[in-house]
Parts: sequence; structure tokens; C-alpha cells
Amino acid sequence: MEENDAEEAKRLMLKIAAILDEARSSYATHNRKLKELSLLRSKSPSPSLFFSAFSKILTPLFDFQRRLASADRVVSFVSTFAAVTAADEFLDHFLKFLLVAAAASNKTARYRACQIVSEIILRLPDDAEVSSDLWDEVIEWMMVRVRDKIPVVRTFAVRALSRFVNDSVNSDILDLFLEMLPLEQNADVRKMIVLSLPPSSATSQVIIDCTLDVSESVRKAAYCVLANKFPLQSLSIKLRTVILRRGLADRSVAVSKECFKLLKDEWLIKCCNGDPLELLKYLDVETYESVSESVMEALLKAGLVKLQNGASIQQYILSNGDRTEGDLVHCPPRIQLMEAEVSLYWRTVCKHLQSEAHAKGSDAAATMGTEAEVYAAEASDKNDLLEKILPATVGEYIELVRAHTNAGANHRFASRQLLLLGAMFDFSDVSNRKAAGAFLHELMCKPPEHEDDNEGNIVVLGDGLSFGGDNEWAEAVASLARKVHATAGEFEEVVLAIIEELAQPCRERTANYVQWMHSLSLTGLFLKNTKSLRFLQGKAIEPDELLQSLLLPGAKQSHLDVQRIAVRCLGLFGLLERKPSAELLKQLRISYMKGPHSISIESCKALIDLVMWHGPQEIDKALKLNIPCQMNNEKTTFSPVNFSDSEGDLDIETLDILFSGFENDDMASPLPSNEDECVHAILGEGFAKILLLSDNYPSIPVSLHHVLLSKLIYLYFSDVSEHLHRLKQCLSVFFELYPCLSANHKASITIFCVSLTKSFIPVMRSMWPGIFGNSAGSPFMVSQMRKRAVQASRFMLQMVQIPLYTKETQPDCEDSSTEHPQVIDSSAEVPFECCEEGLALRIAAEVASFQSKKTAAEKAYVSALCRVLVLLQFRKSEQGPIKFMRRLLHRVIECVSTEKDLVKELKRMADRLMTIDGQPDQELLQEEVNLILGKLELECDLDLDASVSMPQTPVAPPAKPARSRRRVRIEEDSSDEGSPSVVPATHNTVKSRTQRASKTAAMTKMSSACRTLKINEMEDLEEDSDVTSEDSDASD
Repeated sequence: MEENDAEEAKRLMLKIAAILDEARSSYATHNRKLKELSLLRSKSPSPSLFFSAFSKILTPLFDFQRRLASADRVVSFVSTFAAVTAADEFLDHFLKFLLVAAAASNKTARYRACQIVSEIILRLPDDAEVSSDLWDEVIEWMMVRVRDKIPVVRTFAVRALSRFVNDSVNSDILDLFLEMLPLEQNADVRKMIVLSLPPSSATSQVIIDCTLDVSESVRKAAYCVLANKFPLQSLSIKLRTVILRRGLADRSVAVSKECFKLLKDEWLIKCCNGDPLELLKYLDVETYESVSESVMEALLKAGLVKLQNGASIQQYILSNGDRTEGDLVHCPPRIQLMEAEVSLYWRTVCKHLQSEAHAKGSDAAATMGTEAEVYAAEASDKNDLLEKILPATVGEYIELVRAHTNAGANHRFASRQLLLLGAMFDFSDVSNRKAAGAFLHELMCKPPEHEDDNEGNIVVLGDGLSFGGDNEWAEAVASLARKVHATAGEFEEVVLAIIEELAQPCRERTANYVQWMHSLSLTGLFLKNTKSLRFLQGKAIEPDELLQSLLLPGAKQSHLDVQRIAVRCLGLFGLLERKPSAELLKQLRISYMKGPHSISIESCKALIDLVMWHGPQEIDKALKLNIPCQMNNEKTTFSPVNFSDSEGDLDIETLDILFSGFENDDMASPLPSNEDECVHAILGEGFAKILLLSDNYPSIPVSLHHVLLSKLIYLYFSDVSEHLHRLKQCLSVFFELYPCLSANHKASITIFCVSLTKSFIPVMRSMWPGIFGNSAGSPFMVSQMRKRAVQASRFMLQMVQIPLYTKETQPDCEDSSTEHPQVIDSSAEVPFECCEEGLALRIAAEVASFQSKKTAAEKAYVSALCRVLVLLQFRKSEQGPIKFMRRLLHRVIECVSTEKDLVKELKRMADRLMTIDGQPDQELLQEEVNLILGKLELECDLDLDASVSMPQTPVAPPAKPARSRRRVRIEEDSSDEGSPSVVPATHNTVKSRTQRASKTAAMTKMSSACRTLKINEMEDLEEDSDVTSEDSDASD
């Protein structure tokens, strides 16, 4: 009987193998082979015999590592066969067999098991009869495999669980997906998780966040899921606009196409029946104008906006008898008011038609013959269509805009859209220009919108700076005014006449604060849109008169809103001056030092702009400061300024006053209305620009560059900038560009490198808690501050070690036109004080300056410095710094003698220095030491007469005899360091443990070498080291 069963099993295995061999060749054979395999199974003597043969034949697949199409075809065939046999026990046995493979230690077995399980689950019909216990076991093991260390195993495990994630019973699967998605490093696994997430309020934000993923495939998958699982009505307006803003502007063409497919197929056609106006109503065009405009541009470019017959702006200009009942009372009889979506729609359509006509006209001018005629005909058609849409005359256009401006705040958005249409009209006709000029005069003389609060005070609506209450409205008015008054000097003449009229009560000191705001806002609009103060000569109000009678008195007003807008106007006025006015500068300095926070912000902006435009030397010269030029050139730090001293700002340089703003903690808090605006953010952005353009400001001493760089690095990593997103973005771009832009010539390279190496120690001193007067706080706060300081040290180290590139490029050869940036050989160009040697010596001197008895904060600080020190390299050509460093390392090791791992790293560094020391036995003369210290600008009083040999790591005497196994390990570790062991070796123990000891020593050497070479290994500072530990203070 057993022999018959064996022969039958062998026969079954041969037949199953033949079927699988044919199935792996092509998918076309699968249906036929499924029938053959099912027939073979039905004729089998017993189900267990068939399953045994089937599993044995399939086992080699679990050891096949290569991902070939033939193997995938076998997996598909087997999964389909298991799915069609779901009604009997074969599926149960097969799933249990697969779960055993899913728990195997072999990664290929786990991969194939999860792959087949996922295929089976996705192919099973909904009414498949599988025991609940088996499904629970499958789900449990797949959830375990989601955390597998192999990415492809995790991918198929997620795919297997995707069918169960919708069930409320299996909510733990969804929780697992949401937990693993932000932690997952592999893009394919993230993509599979995104595709598996169900539509719900809990997952919508998570999927939308994936539209910012670094992987193109994940972003594309996110838009695919949003299109297929989330209808337009299920998303909030904010989420809709976020999706469109990111997708349409994505850097990847494939992702932007996927987002446009979502916009067109799902939102426009399916939800809005192809009507762009209906789609705009879902986007809140008044709040998200830029997104709505980009949507219309995309639809127009794709040709999806079809204009209906007779549809135009002219339909809103009715005859006298066509007035509808829904119009407002104050609406003129001939005008029907537009909705916000309609006004944006027609503005974008007209803008598109005008640009298309211009492009076709340019193509016609650039070609000849029939092609030129075709382009000219297309341009003519676009212009004809544009004329049919726009109002027939300028008078009708003015009447349309006037009706909307008079309709109140509810139609303010539509009014601005119509104002922007003015650029498409021709105002060369005198009558048209006169009508438009009268409307503009009426518009500019209209007082700002205001209301009374609960206490009866008048409150002006808007941002309090721009004309009309917002910058977009001011730009629209200015663009129409410059279009109407296009003649040279006409714009200035007209606007100044209005300003002179509005400023009359202000000069007579009879104006209320609304009149002050009105006059100053229009003045700001004028100063922003004129090119020079010479256009004011001979006009209604002269430049000096404007400054003395309006701007300076406004800056001294008691009302803060008037002060704020006046200070802004002073900054704009100063930019137009050929030489800055002393009175203007004094007022800006006083407002910056003495004014409230909102006034200090505006005055800081103005001073930064004026310093960059005129130069700091011109600013101080205009103020007639008594500062010797020689003293300025020898300046090494910024002079502190006491803001509470009202008389102390007369003989202080402007840059000193600005830099002192960093020391004022009150200036670090942002405005409630704008979280990105504070004095520290403006100063950081301004000084970053000054450093980038330092060649334009030779009056700023080079010795101050490292002070500015230190402050910018500190600001970038401080908690002040945590919520200042604009500042973080600005500084990240600055740190990327600063080394490259400094590589124009040798002097610039030296300045940059010196600034960076000299900035390291001041930055670390200012950021490390508990030393040099820095506040500490709770253990948690101390840990966070130390982590931030360690990040800053790693960042500065990377900046020191990156290669410098020149902006000039040259071909690879004479016949080649390809240009490449040239890498500067820093070893040949830059002296040691500007490179890693200088930074290493500064760090070593800083560590050696600490006494033997240190506080807990000082110990952590010294340890962090030493972990940076061991990552620095010395050039063989710098023999003097090498010898000096070998001397200093003796003191450095003494300072951290209690940290054995760090002592090992320092000893390895000493060994490296000894190998590149050309004359290791030659002593360094004191004159050479003084020369090195002088180049580094260090005052270091150290005892360098000690021996260069490294001190041994102290080992406490054991209280009882040590075990032989422990002695061997210590001896091997010590021998790896090249120093004699302090523990005597036992020969018989060494002989019996030679293999294990050698392996331990080899593994120790490998791990130590990797830790020395890789900067990223400094991550352990933030996790395990005492440097950033919360309880290190307590332990010490």
C-alpha cells in the first residue's frame, strides 16, 4: 500500500510539474491549465495526497530569489487555482502552508509567501467560505510581516491586508497603516499603503499629506486615490485648494498630469457637468484666488472652456428697461452685478485670449508665406472674440467698474477683477482718457472703509498699510492709473495733485486718523510706483515738502496705525533718494528702537532696505557719525546698544543698532496677524542678503562676517525660528548658496572659510545650556537644547567639508561646448586657519581651556566638541598644525578620560597624525606655536612641555580576581589600540578562546572605523550619549 501511495504521489508530482512548467511560459495557457489541474485534483485518490504533491512541487519557488516574469506567472496561476477551490479544504491547507513560509527566516520564502497570499486574497470572491479562525491567523501574520525588514515583504503584506482594512472589525489594520506610513523609508511600501487606505475623514488628510512625498510614484498614487475614492463634495474647500495648488504646480510632469486628470474627469466632468463656473463655486475664489486662477489657466490651456453663444461681459450691461428684481438698490439701472466666480472667470478668459492673440501675432511676424497668413488669421480670430466679450466702449467699462465699487464690500473682489481688465483697453483717445481719469480721481479720493467698534472708536478695515486695505487692490488701481496716464510724468502729476488735496487737513493738523491713513496709503502707492523723485520737481507737492509736512509728522503721530504706514512710506521715500536724508534716517532709528513691536518691524524693514540700497557707509555718512575710518576697519564685533537710552543712538553705526535687535527678546515674538513677521526674522533675512552680496559692501569689515554667520546659524537652529517658515526657507537657501557664491576668487574663499571656522565655537557657546551664562531649565529642555546644538555642530562641520565650486565654467576640451563647474582644490588654495586644521585646533584649544573639575553641562559640552574633533582631517602639507595638534590632544584626552569610547577615537586620531607627521621626533618651537596661535587669533596659555605620548586609559583595580574570559577581551581591545594591556594575559585562556577573541577584535575594529569615517554616526549623540541625555545632569 505504501509503495502504491509513493508511486501515485510521484505520478501526481510529475503531472503537476508539467502543468506548472507550461503555465510559466504564458498567461494565455492559464485557463486551459487550470482545468487540467482541477481535473487532476478531482481524480486524485485523496485530497491530502494531492496537496502533498502540490506543495512539494511548489517548494523550490520559495527559494527562487530572482524576480522574473516566469516566476510571477507561476504565482498568478497558483493563486488563481487556490481562489477557485475556495469551497473545499484545499484553500485552508494551502493558506496554512503559506503562513509557515511567511514565518520562515529565509527572506525569499517570506517574500513568496506574502506575494501568493496577497494574490489569493485579492482574487477570492466575496462569498468565499473560509473559516474565521484561519482569516484571523492570516491577518495576524500579515500584520507581523508589515514590520518586516525586507521592503518587498512589507509591500505584499500591506497588499494582502488592503482588502480587510475597510471592515470596522479590523480597525487595528488601519491604525497600523497610519502608524507605519510616516515611518516607512521605502517608496514602494509607502505607495502600497496609500493605495490601500480607505476613504474616511481619518485618512483624507494623511493621503493629502502624501502629495508632498519625495517620491514621484507616491505623489502620483495619492492623486489617484483622491480621484477614485474621494468625491469633490466630501472634501472641504481648504483641502480641495491644497490638492490643486500642489498638484498643478508639481515639479514632475507625471504627477501634474495625474492631478489634472483628477480635476478634469472627476471634478469638472463628473461633479460639475463640464461647467467651469460651477467648479469655481467649489473653490471659494475670493479666499483662494491664486488656486482658482491656476485651475482656469489649466482648463483654458487644455481647451476645456467652451464659450456659449452670446456669453460675454456685455450681457451684464443691460438696457434701461432690462433691470432685474435681484439687483441692489444703489446699482445703476443699466448694470447687473457679477458674482465673484463670474468676474474671475471672465478675467482669466480675456487674459488667455489676449496672450494667445499676442503669441500668434508674434509667430506670424516671425514667419512668411502661407504659414504667416495662418498665424495672422488665428490672431485676428482671438482678437475678434476678445472684442465680443469685453464691453463695447470705455465708457461702458467705467460704468461697469463704478457700479461694482459702489456696491460695497461684498462686490470688492469683482471690482478688482474688473479693474485688472483695464489693461486690455486703449486709452489713447482723449475722451476715453478723460472719463477714465475722472473715475480714477473718484476712486483715489474715496476714503478707506471703516466702522465703529463697541466703544465707539473708528476702525479702518484692511491691512492698515496698502491703499484700499489690501495690496492686491492697490496694485490693481496702480496698474489702471499707469495705463490711463501713460505719458511720461503724467501719472506723477495726477496722483500728486490728489495727494496734495488729501494732505491739506494733515498739514493744517485738523485731520483725524482716517484722513491720515488715506493720505499716507495713497502716498505709499505713489512712491511704490514711481521711479525717481525728480518726477516730483515742479509738481503740486515737492519732495522736501512731502517729507516734512506729511511723512515725518505722520511717523510722530500718537495713533499706531498712522505711525506704521508713515514709517513704511519713509522707507519707500529713502529708496528713491540719491542720498539718504538725515532726518529720515534718525526717525527710522528712533522708531526701530523706541516704537512698539509693529512699528519696529516696519522701521527694521526700511533700515535694512536702505542699508542694502545705499550702503552702510553712506547711511552713516548721512547721519554725520563721528567714527574714525581706521577704527571701523579694525572692528571685530558689533557694539552693544541699550535701547532704553534715548540719547545713545547718535554716534552709533546703523549696523550696530540693527544687530542689537537680536539681543532684544521682545523683538523675537511674531505679530498676531502674521506669524512669519518679527524683527528677528527680518534681521536674519537682511543680514543673509548682506553676506551674499558682501562684495557690494566693502565698508563692512571682513572681521565681522563670522559674527554675522554665527548669529544666522544660531538663529536657524534656535527655537525662535521654529514657526518662522519664511525665515527657515530663506536661511536654508542662504546656507546652500553662500559657499558657492564665495568661490569667485581666492580672497572670497578665504573670507568664507575663516568666517565659518571662527563661527563654530561662538555658536556652540551660545547654544549650549548651562555654560557661559546660558539658561538651562528642566531636564527635558536641557536635552532639547543640547540636541539642537549638536545638530548645529554637525551642520557647520558639513559646511566646512563640502567642496567649493567656481561660478566660472570652461569646456572640457577645445572641441567640446559642454561646461561644468570647476572644483576648487582647497588644499592648495586655502591656508590651514581656514580649513579643517584651523577648526580642529580651535576646538582642541576650547576643550583644553576647561579645568579638570567640570560641571555636568561642561562635561557634555566638551564631549560634544570632541565628537566633532575626531571627524576632522589634516593635510600632510601642514606640518606645524599637525605637531601642535598632537600636543593639544594630550590635554584633550585628559579632559574626557572618563569616556572610554571617545578616548579610543581620540587615540586613533593621534595615530593618524603621527603617521602623517614628517618628523615625529622633532619638537615644535615656541615661536612656531605663537605664530599658529596668532593666525588663529587665539590666546591660549597651555602647558605644551608634556610628552606627546598618549596617556593610558585608567582602569580601577579589581576588588576580586577577574574572570579569565573578561581578561582576554580587555587584552584584545587594548592590543587593537596599539598600547600595552594593563591586565596580564593568561596563556591557556587565550589558547582556548583564540577564535572568539579574534572575531571580537575584528568586529570592534570594523565598527570603530565606520564610526570614524561617517558623519551621520553622530546620531547616537541624540539618542544614547550623555551629551543630550535628559538625566545626565542628575547623574553627574
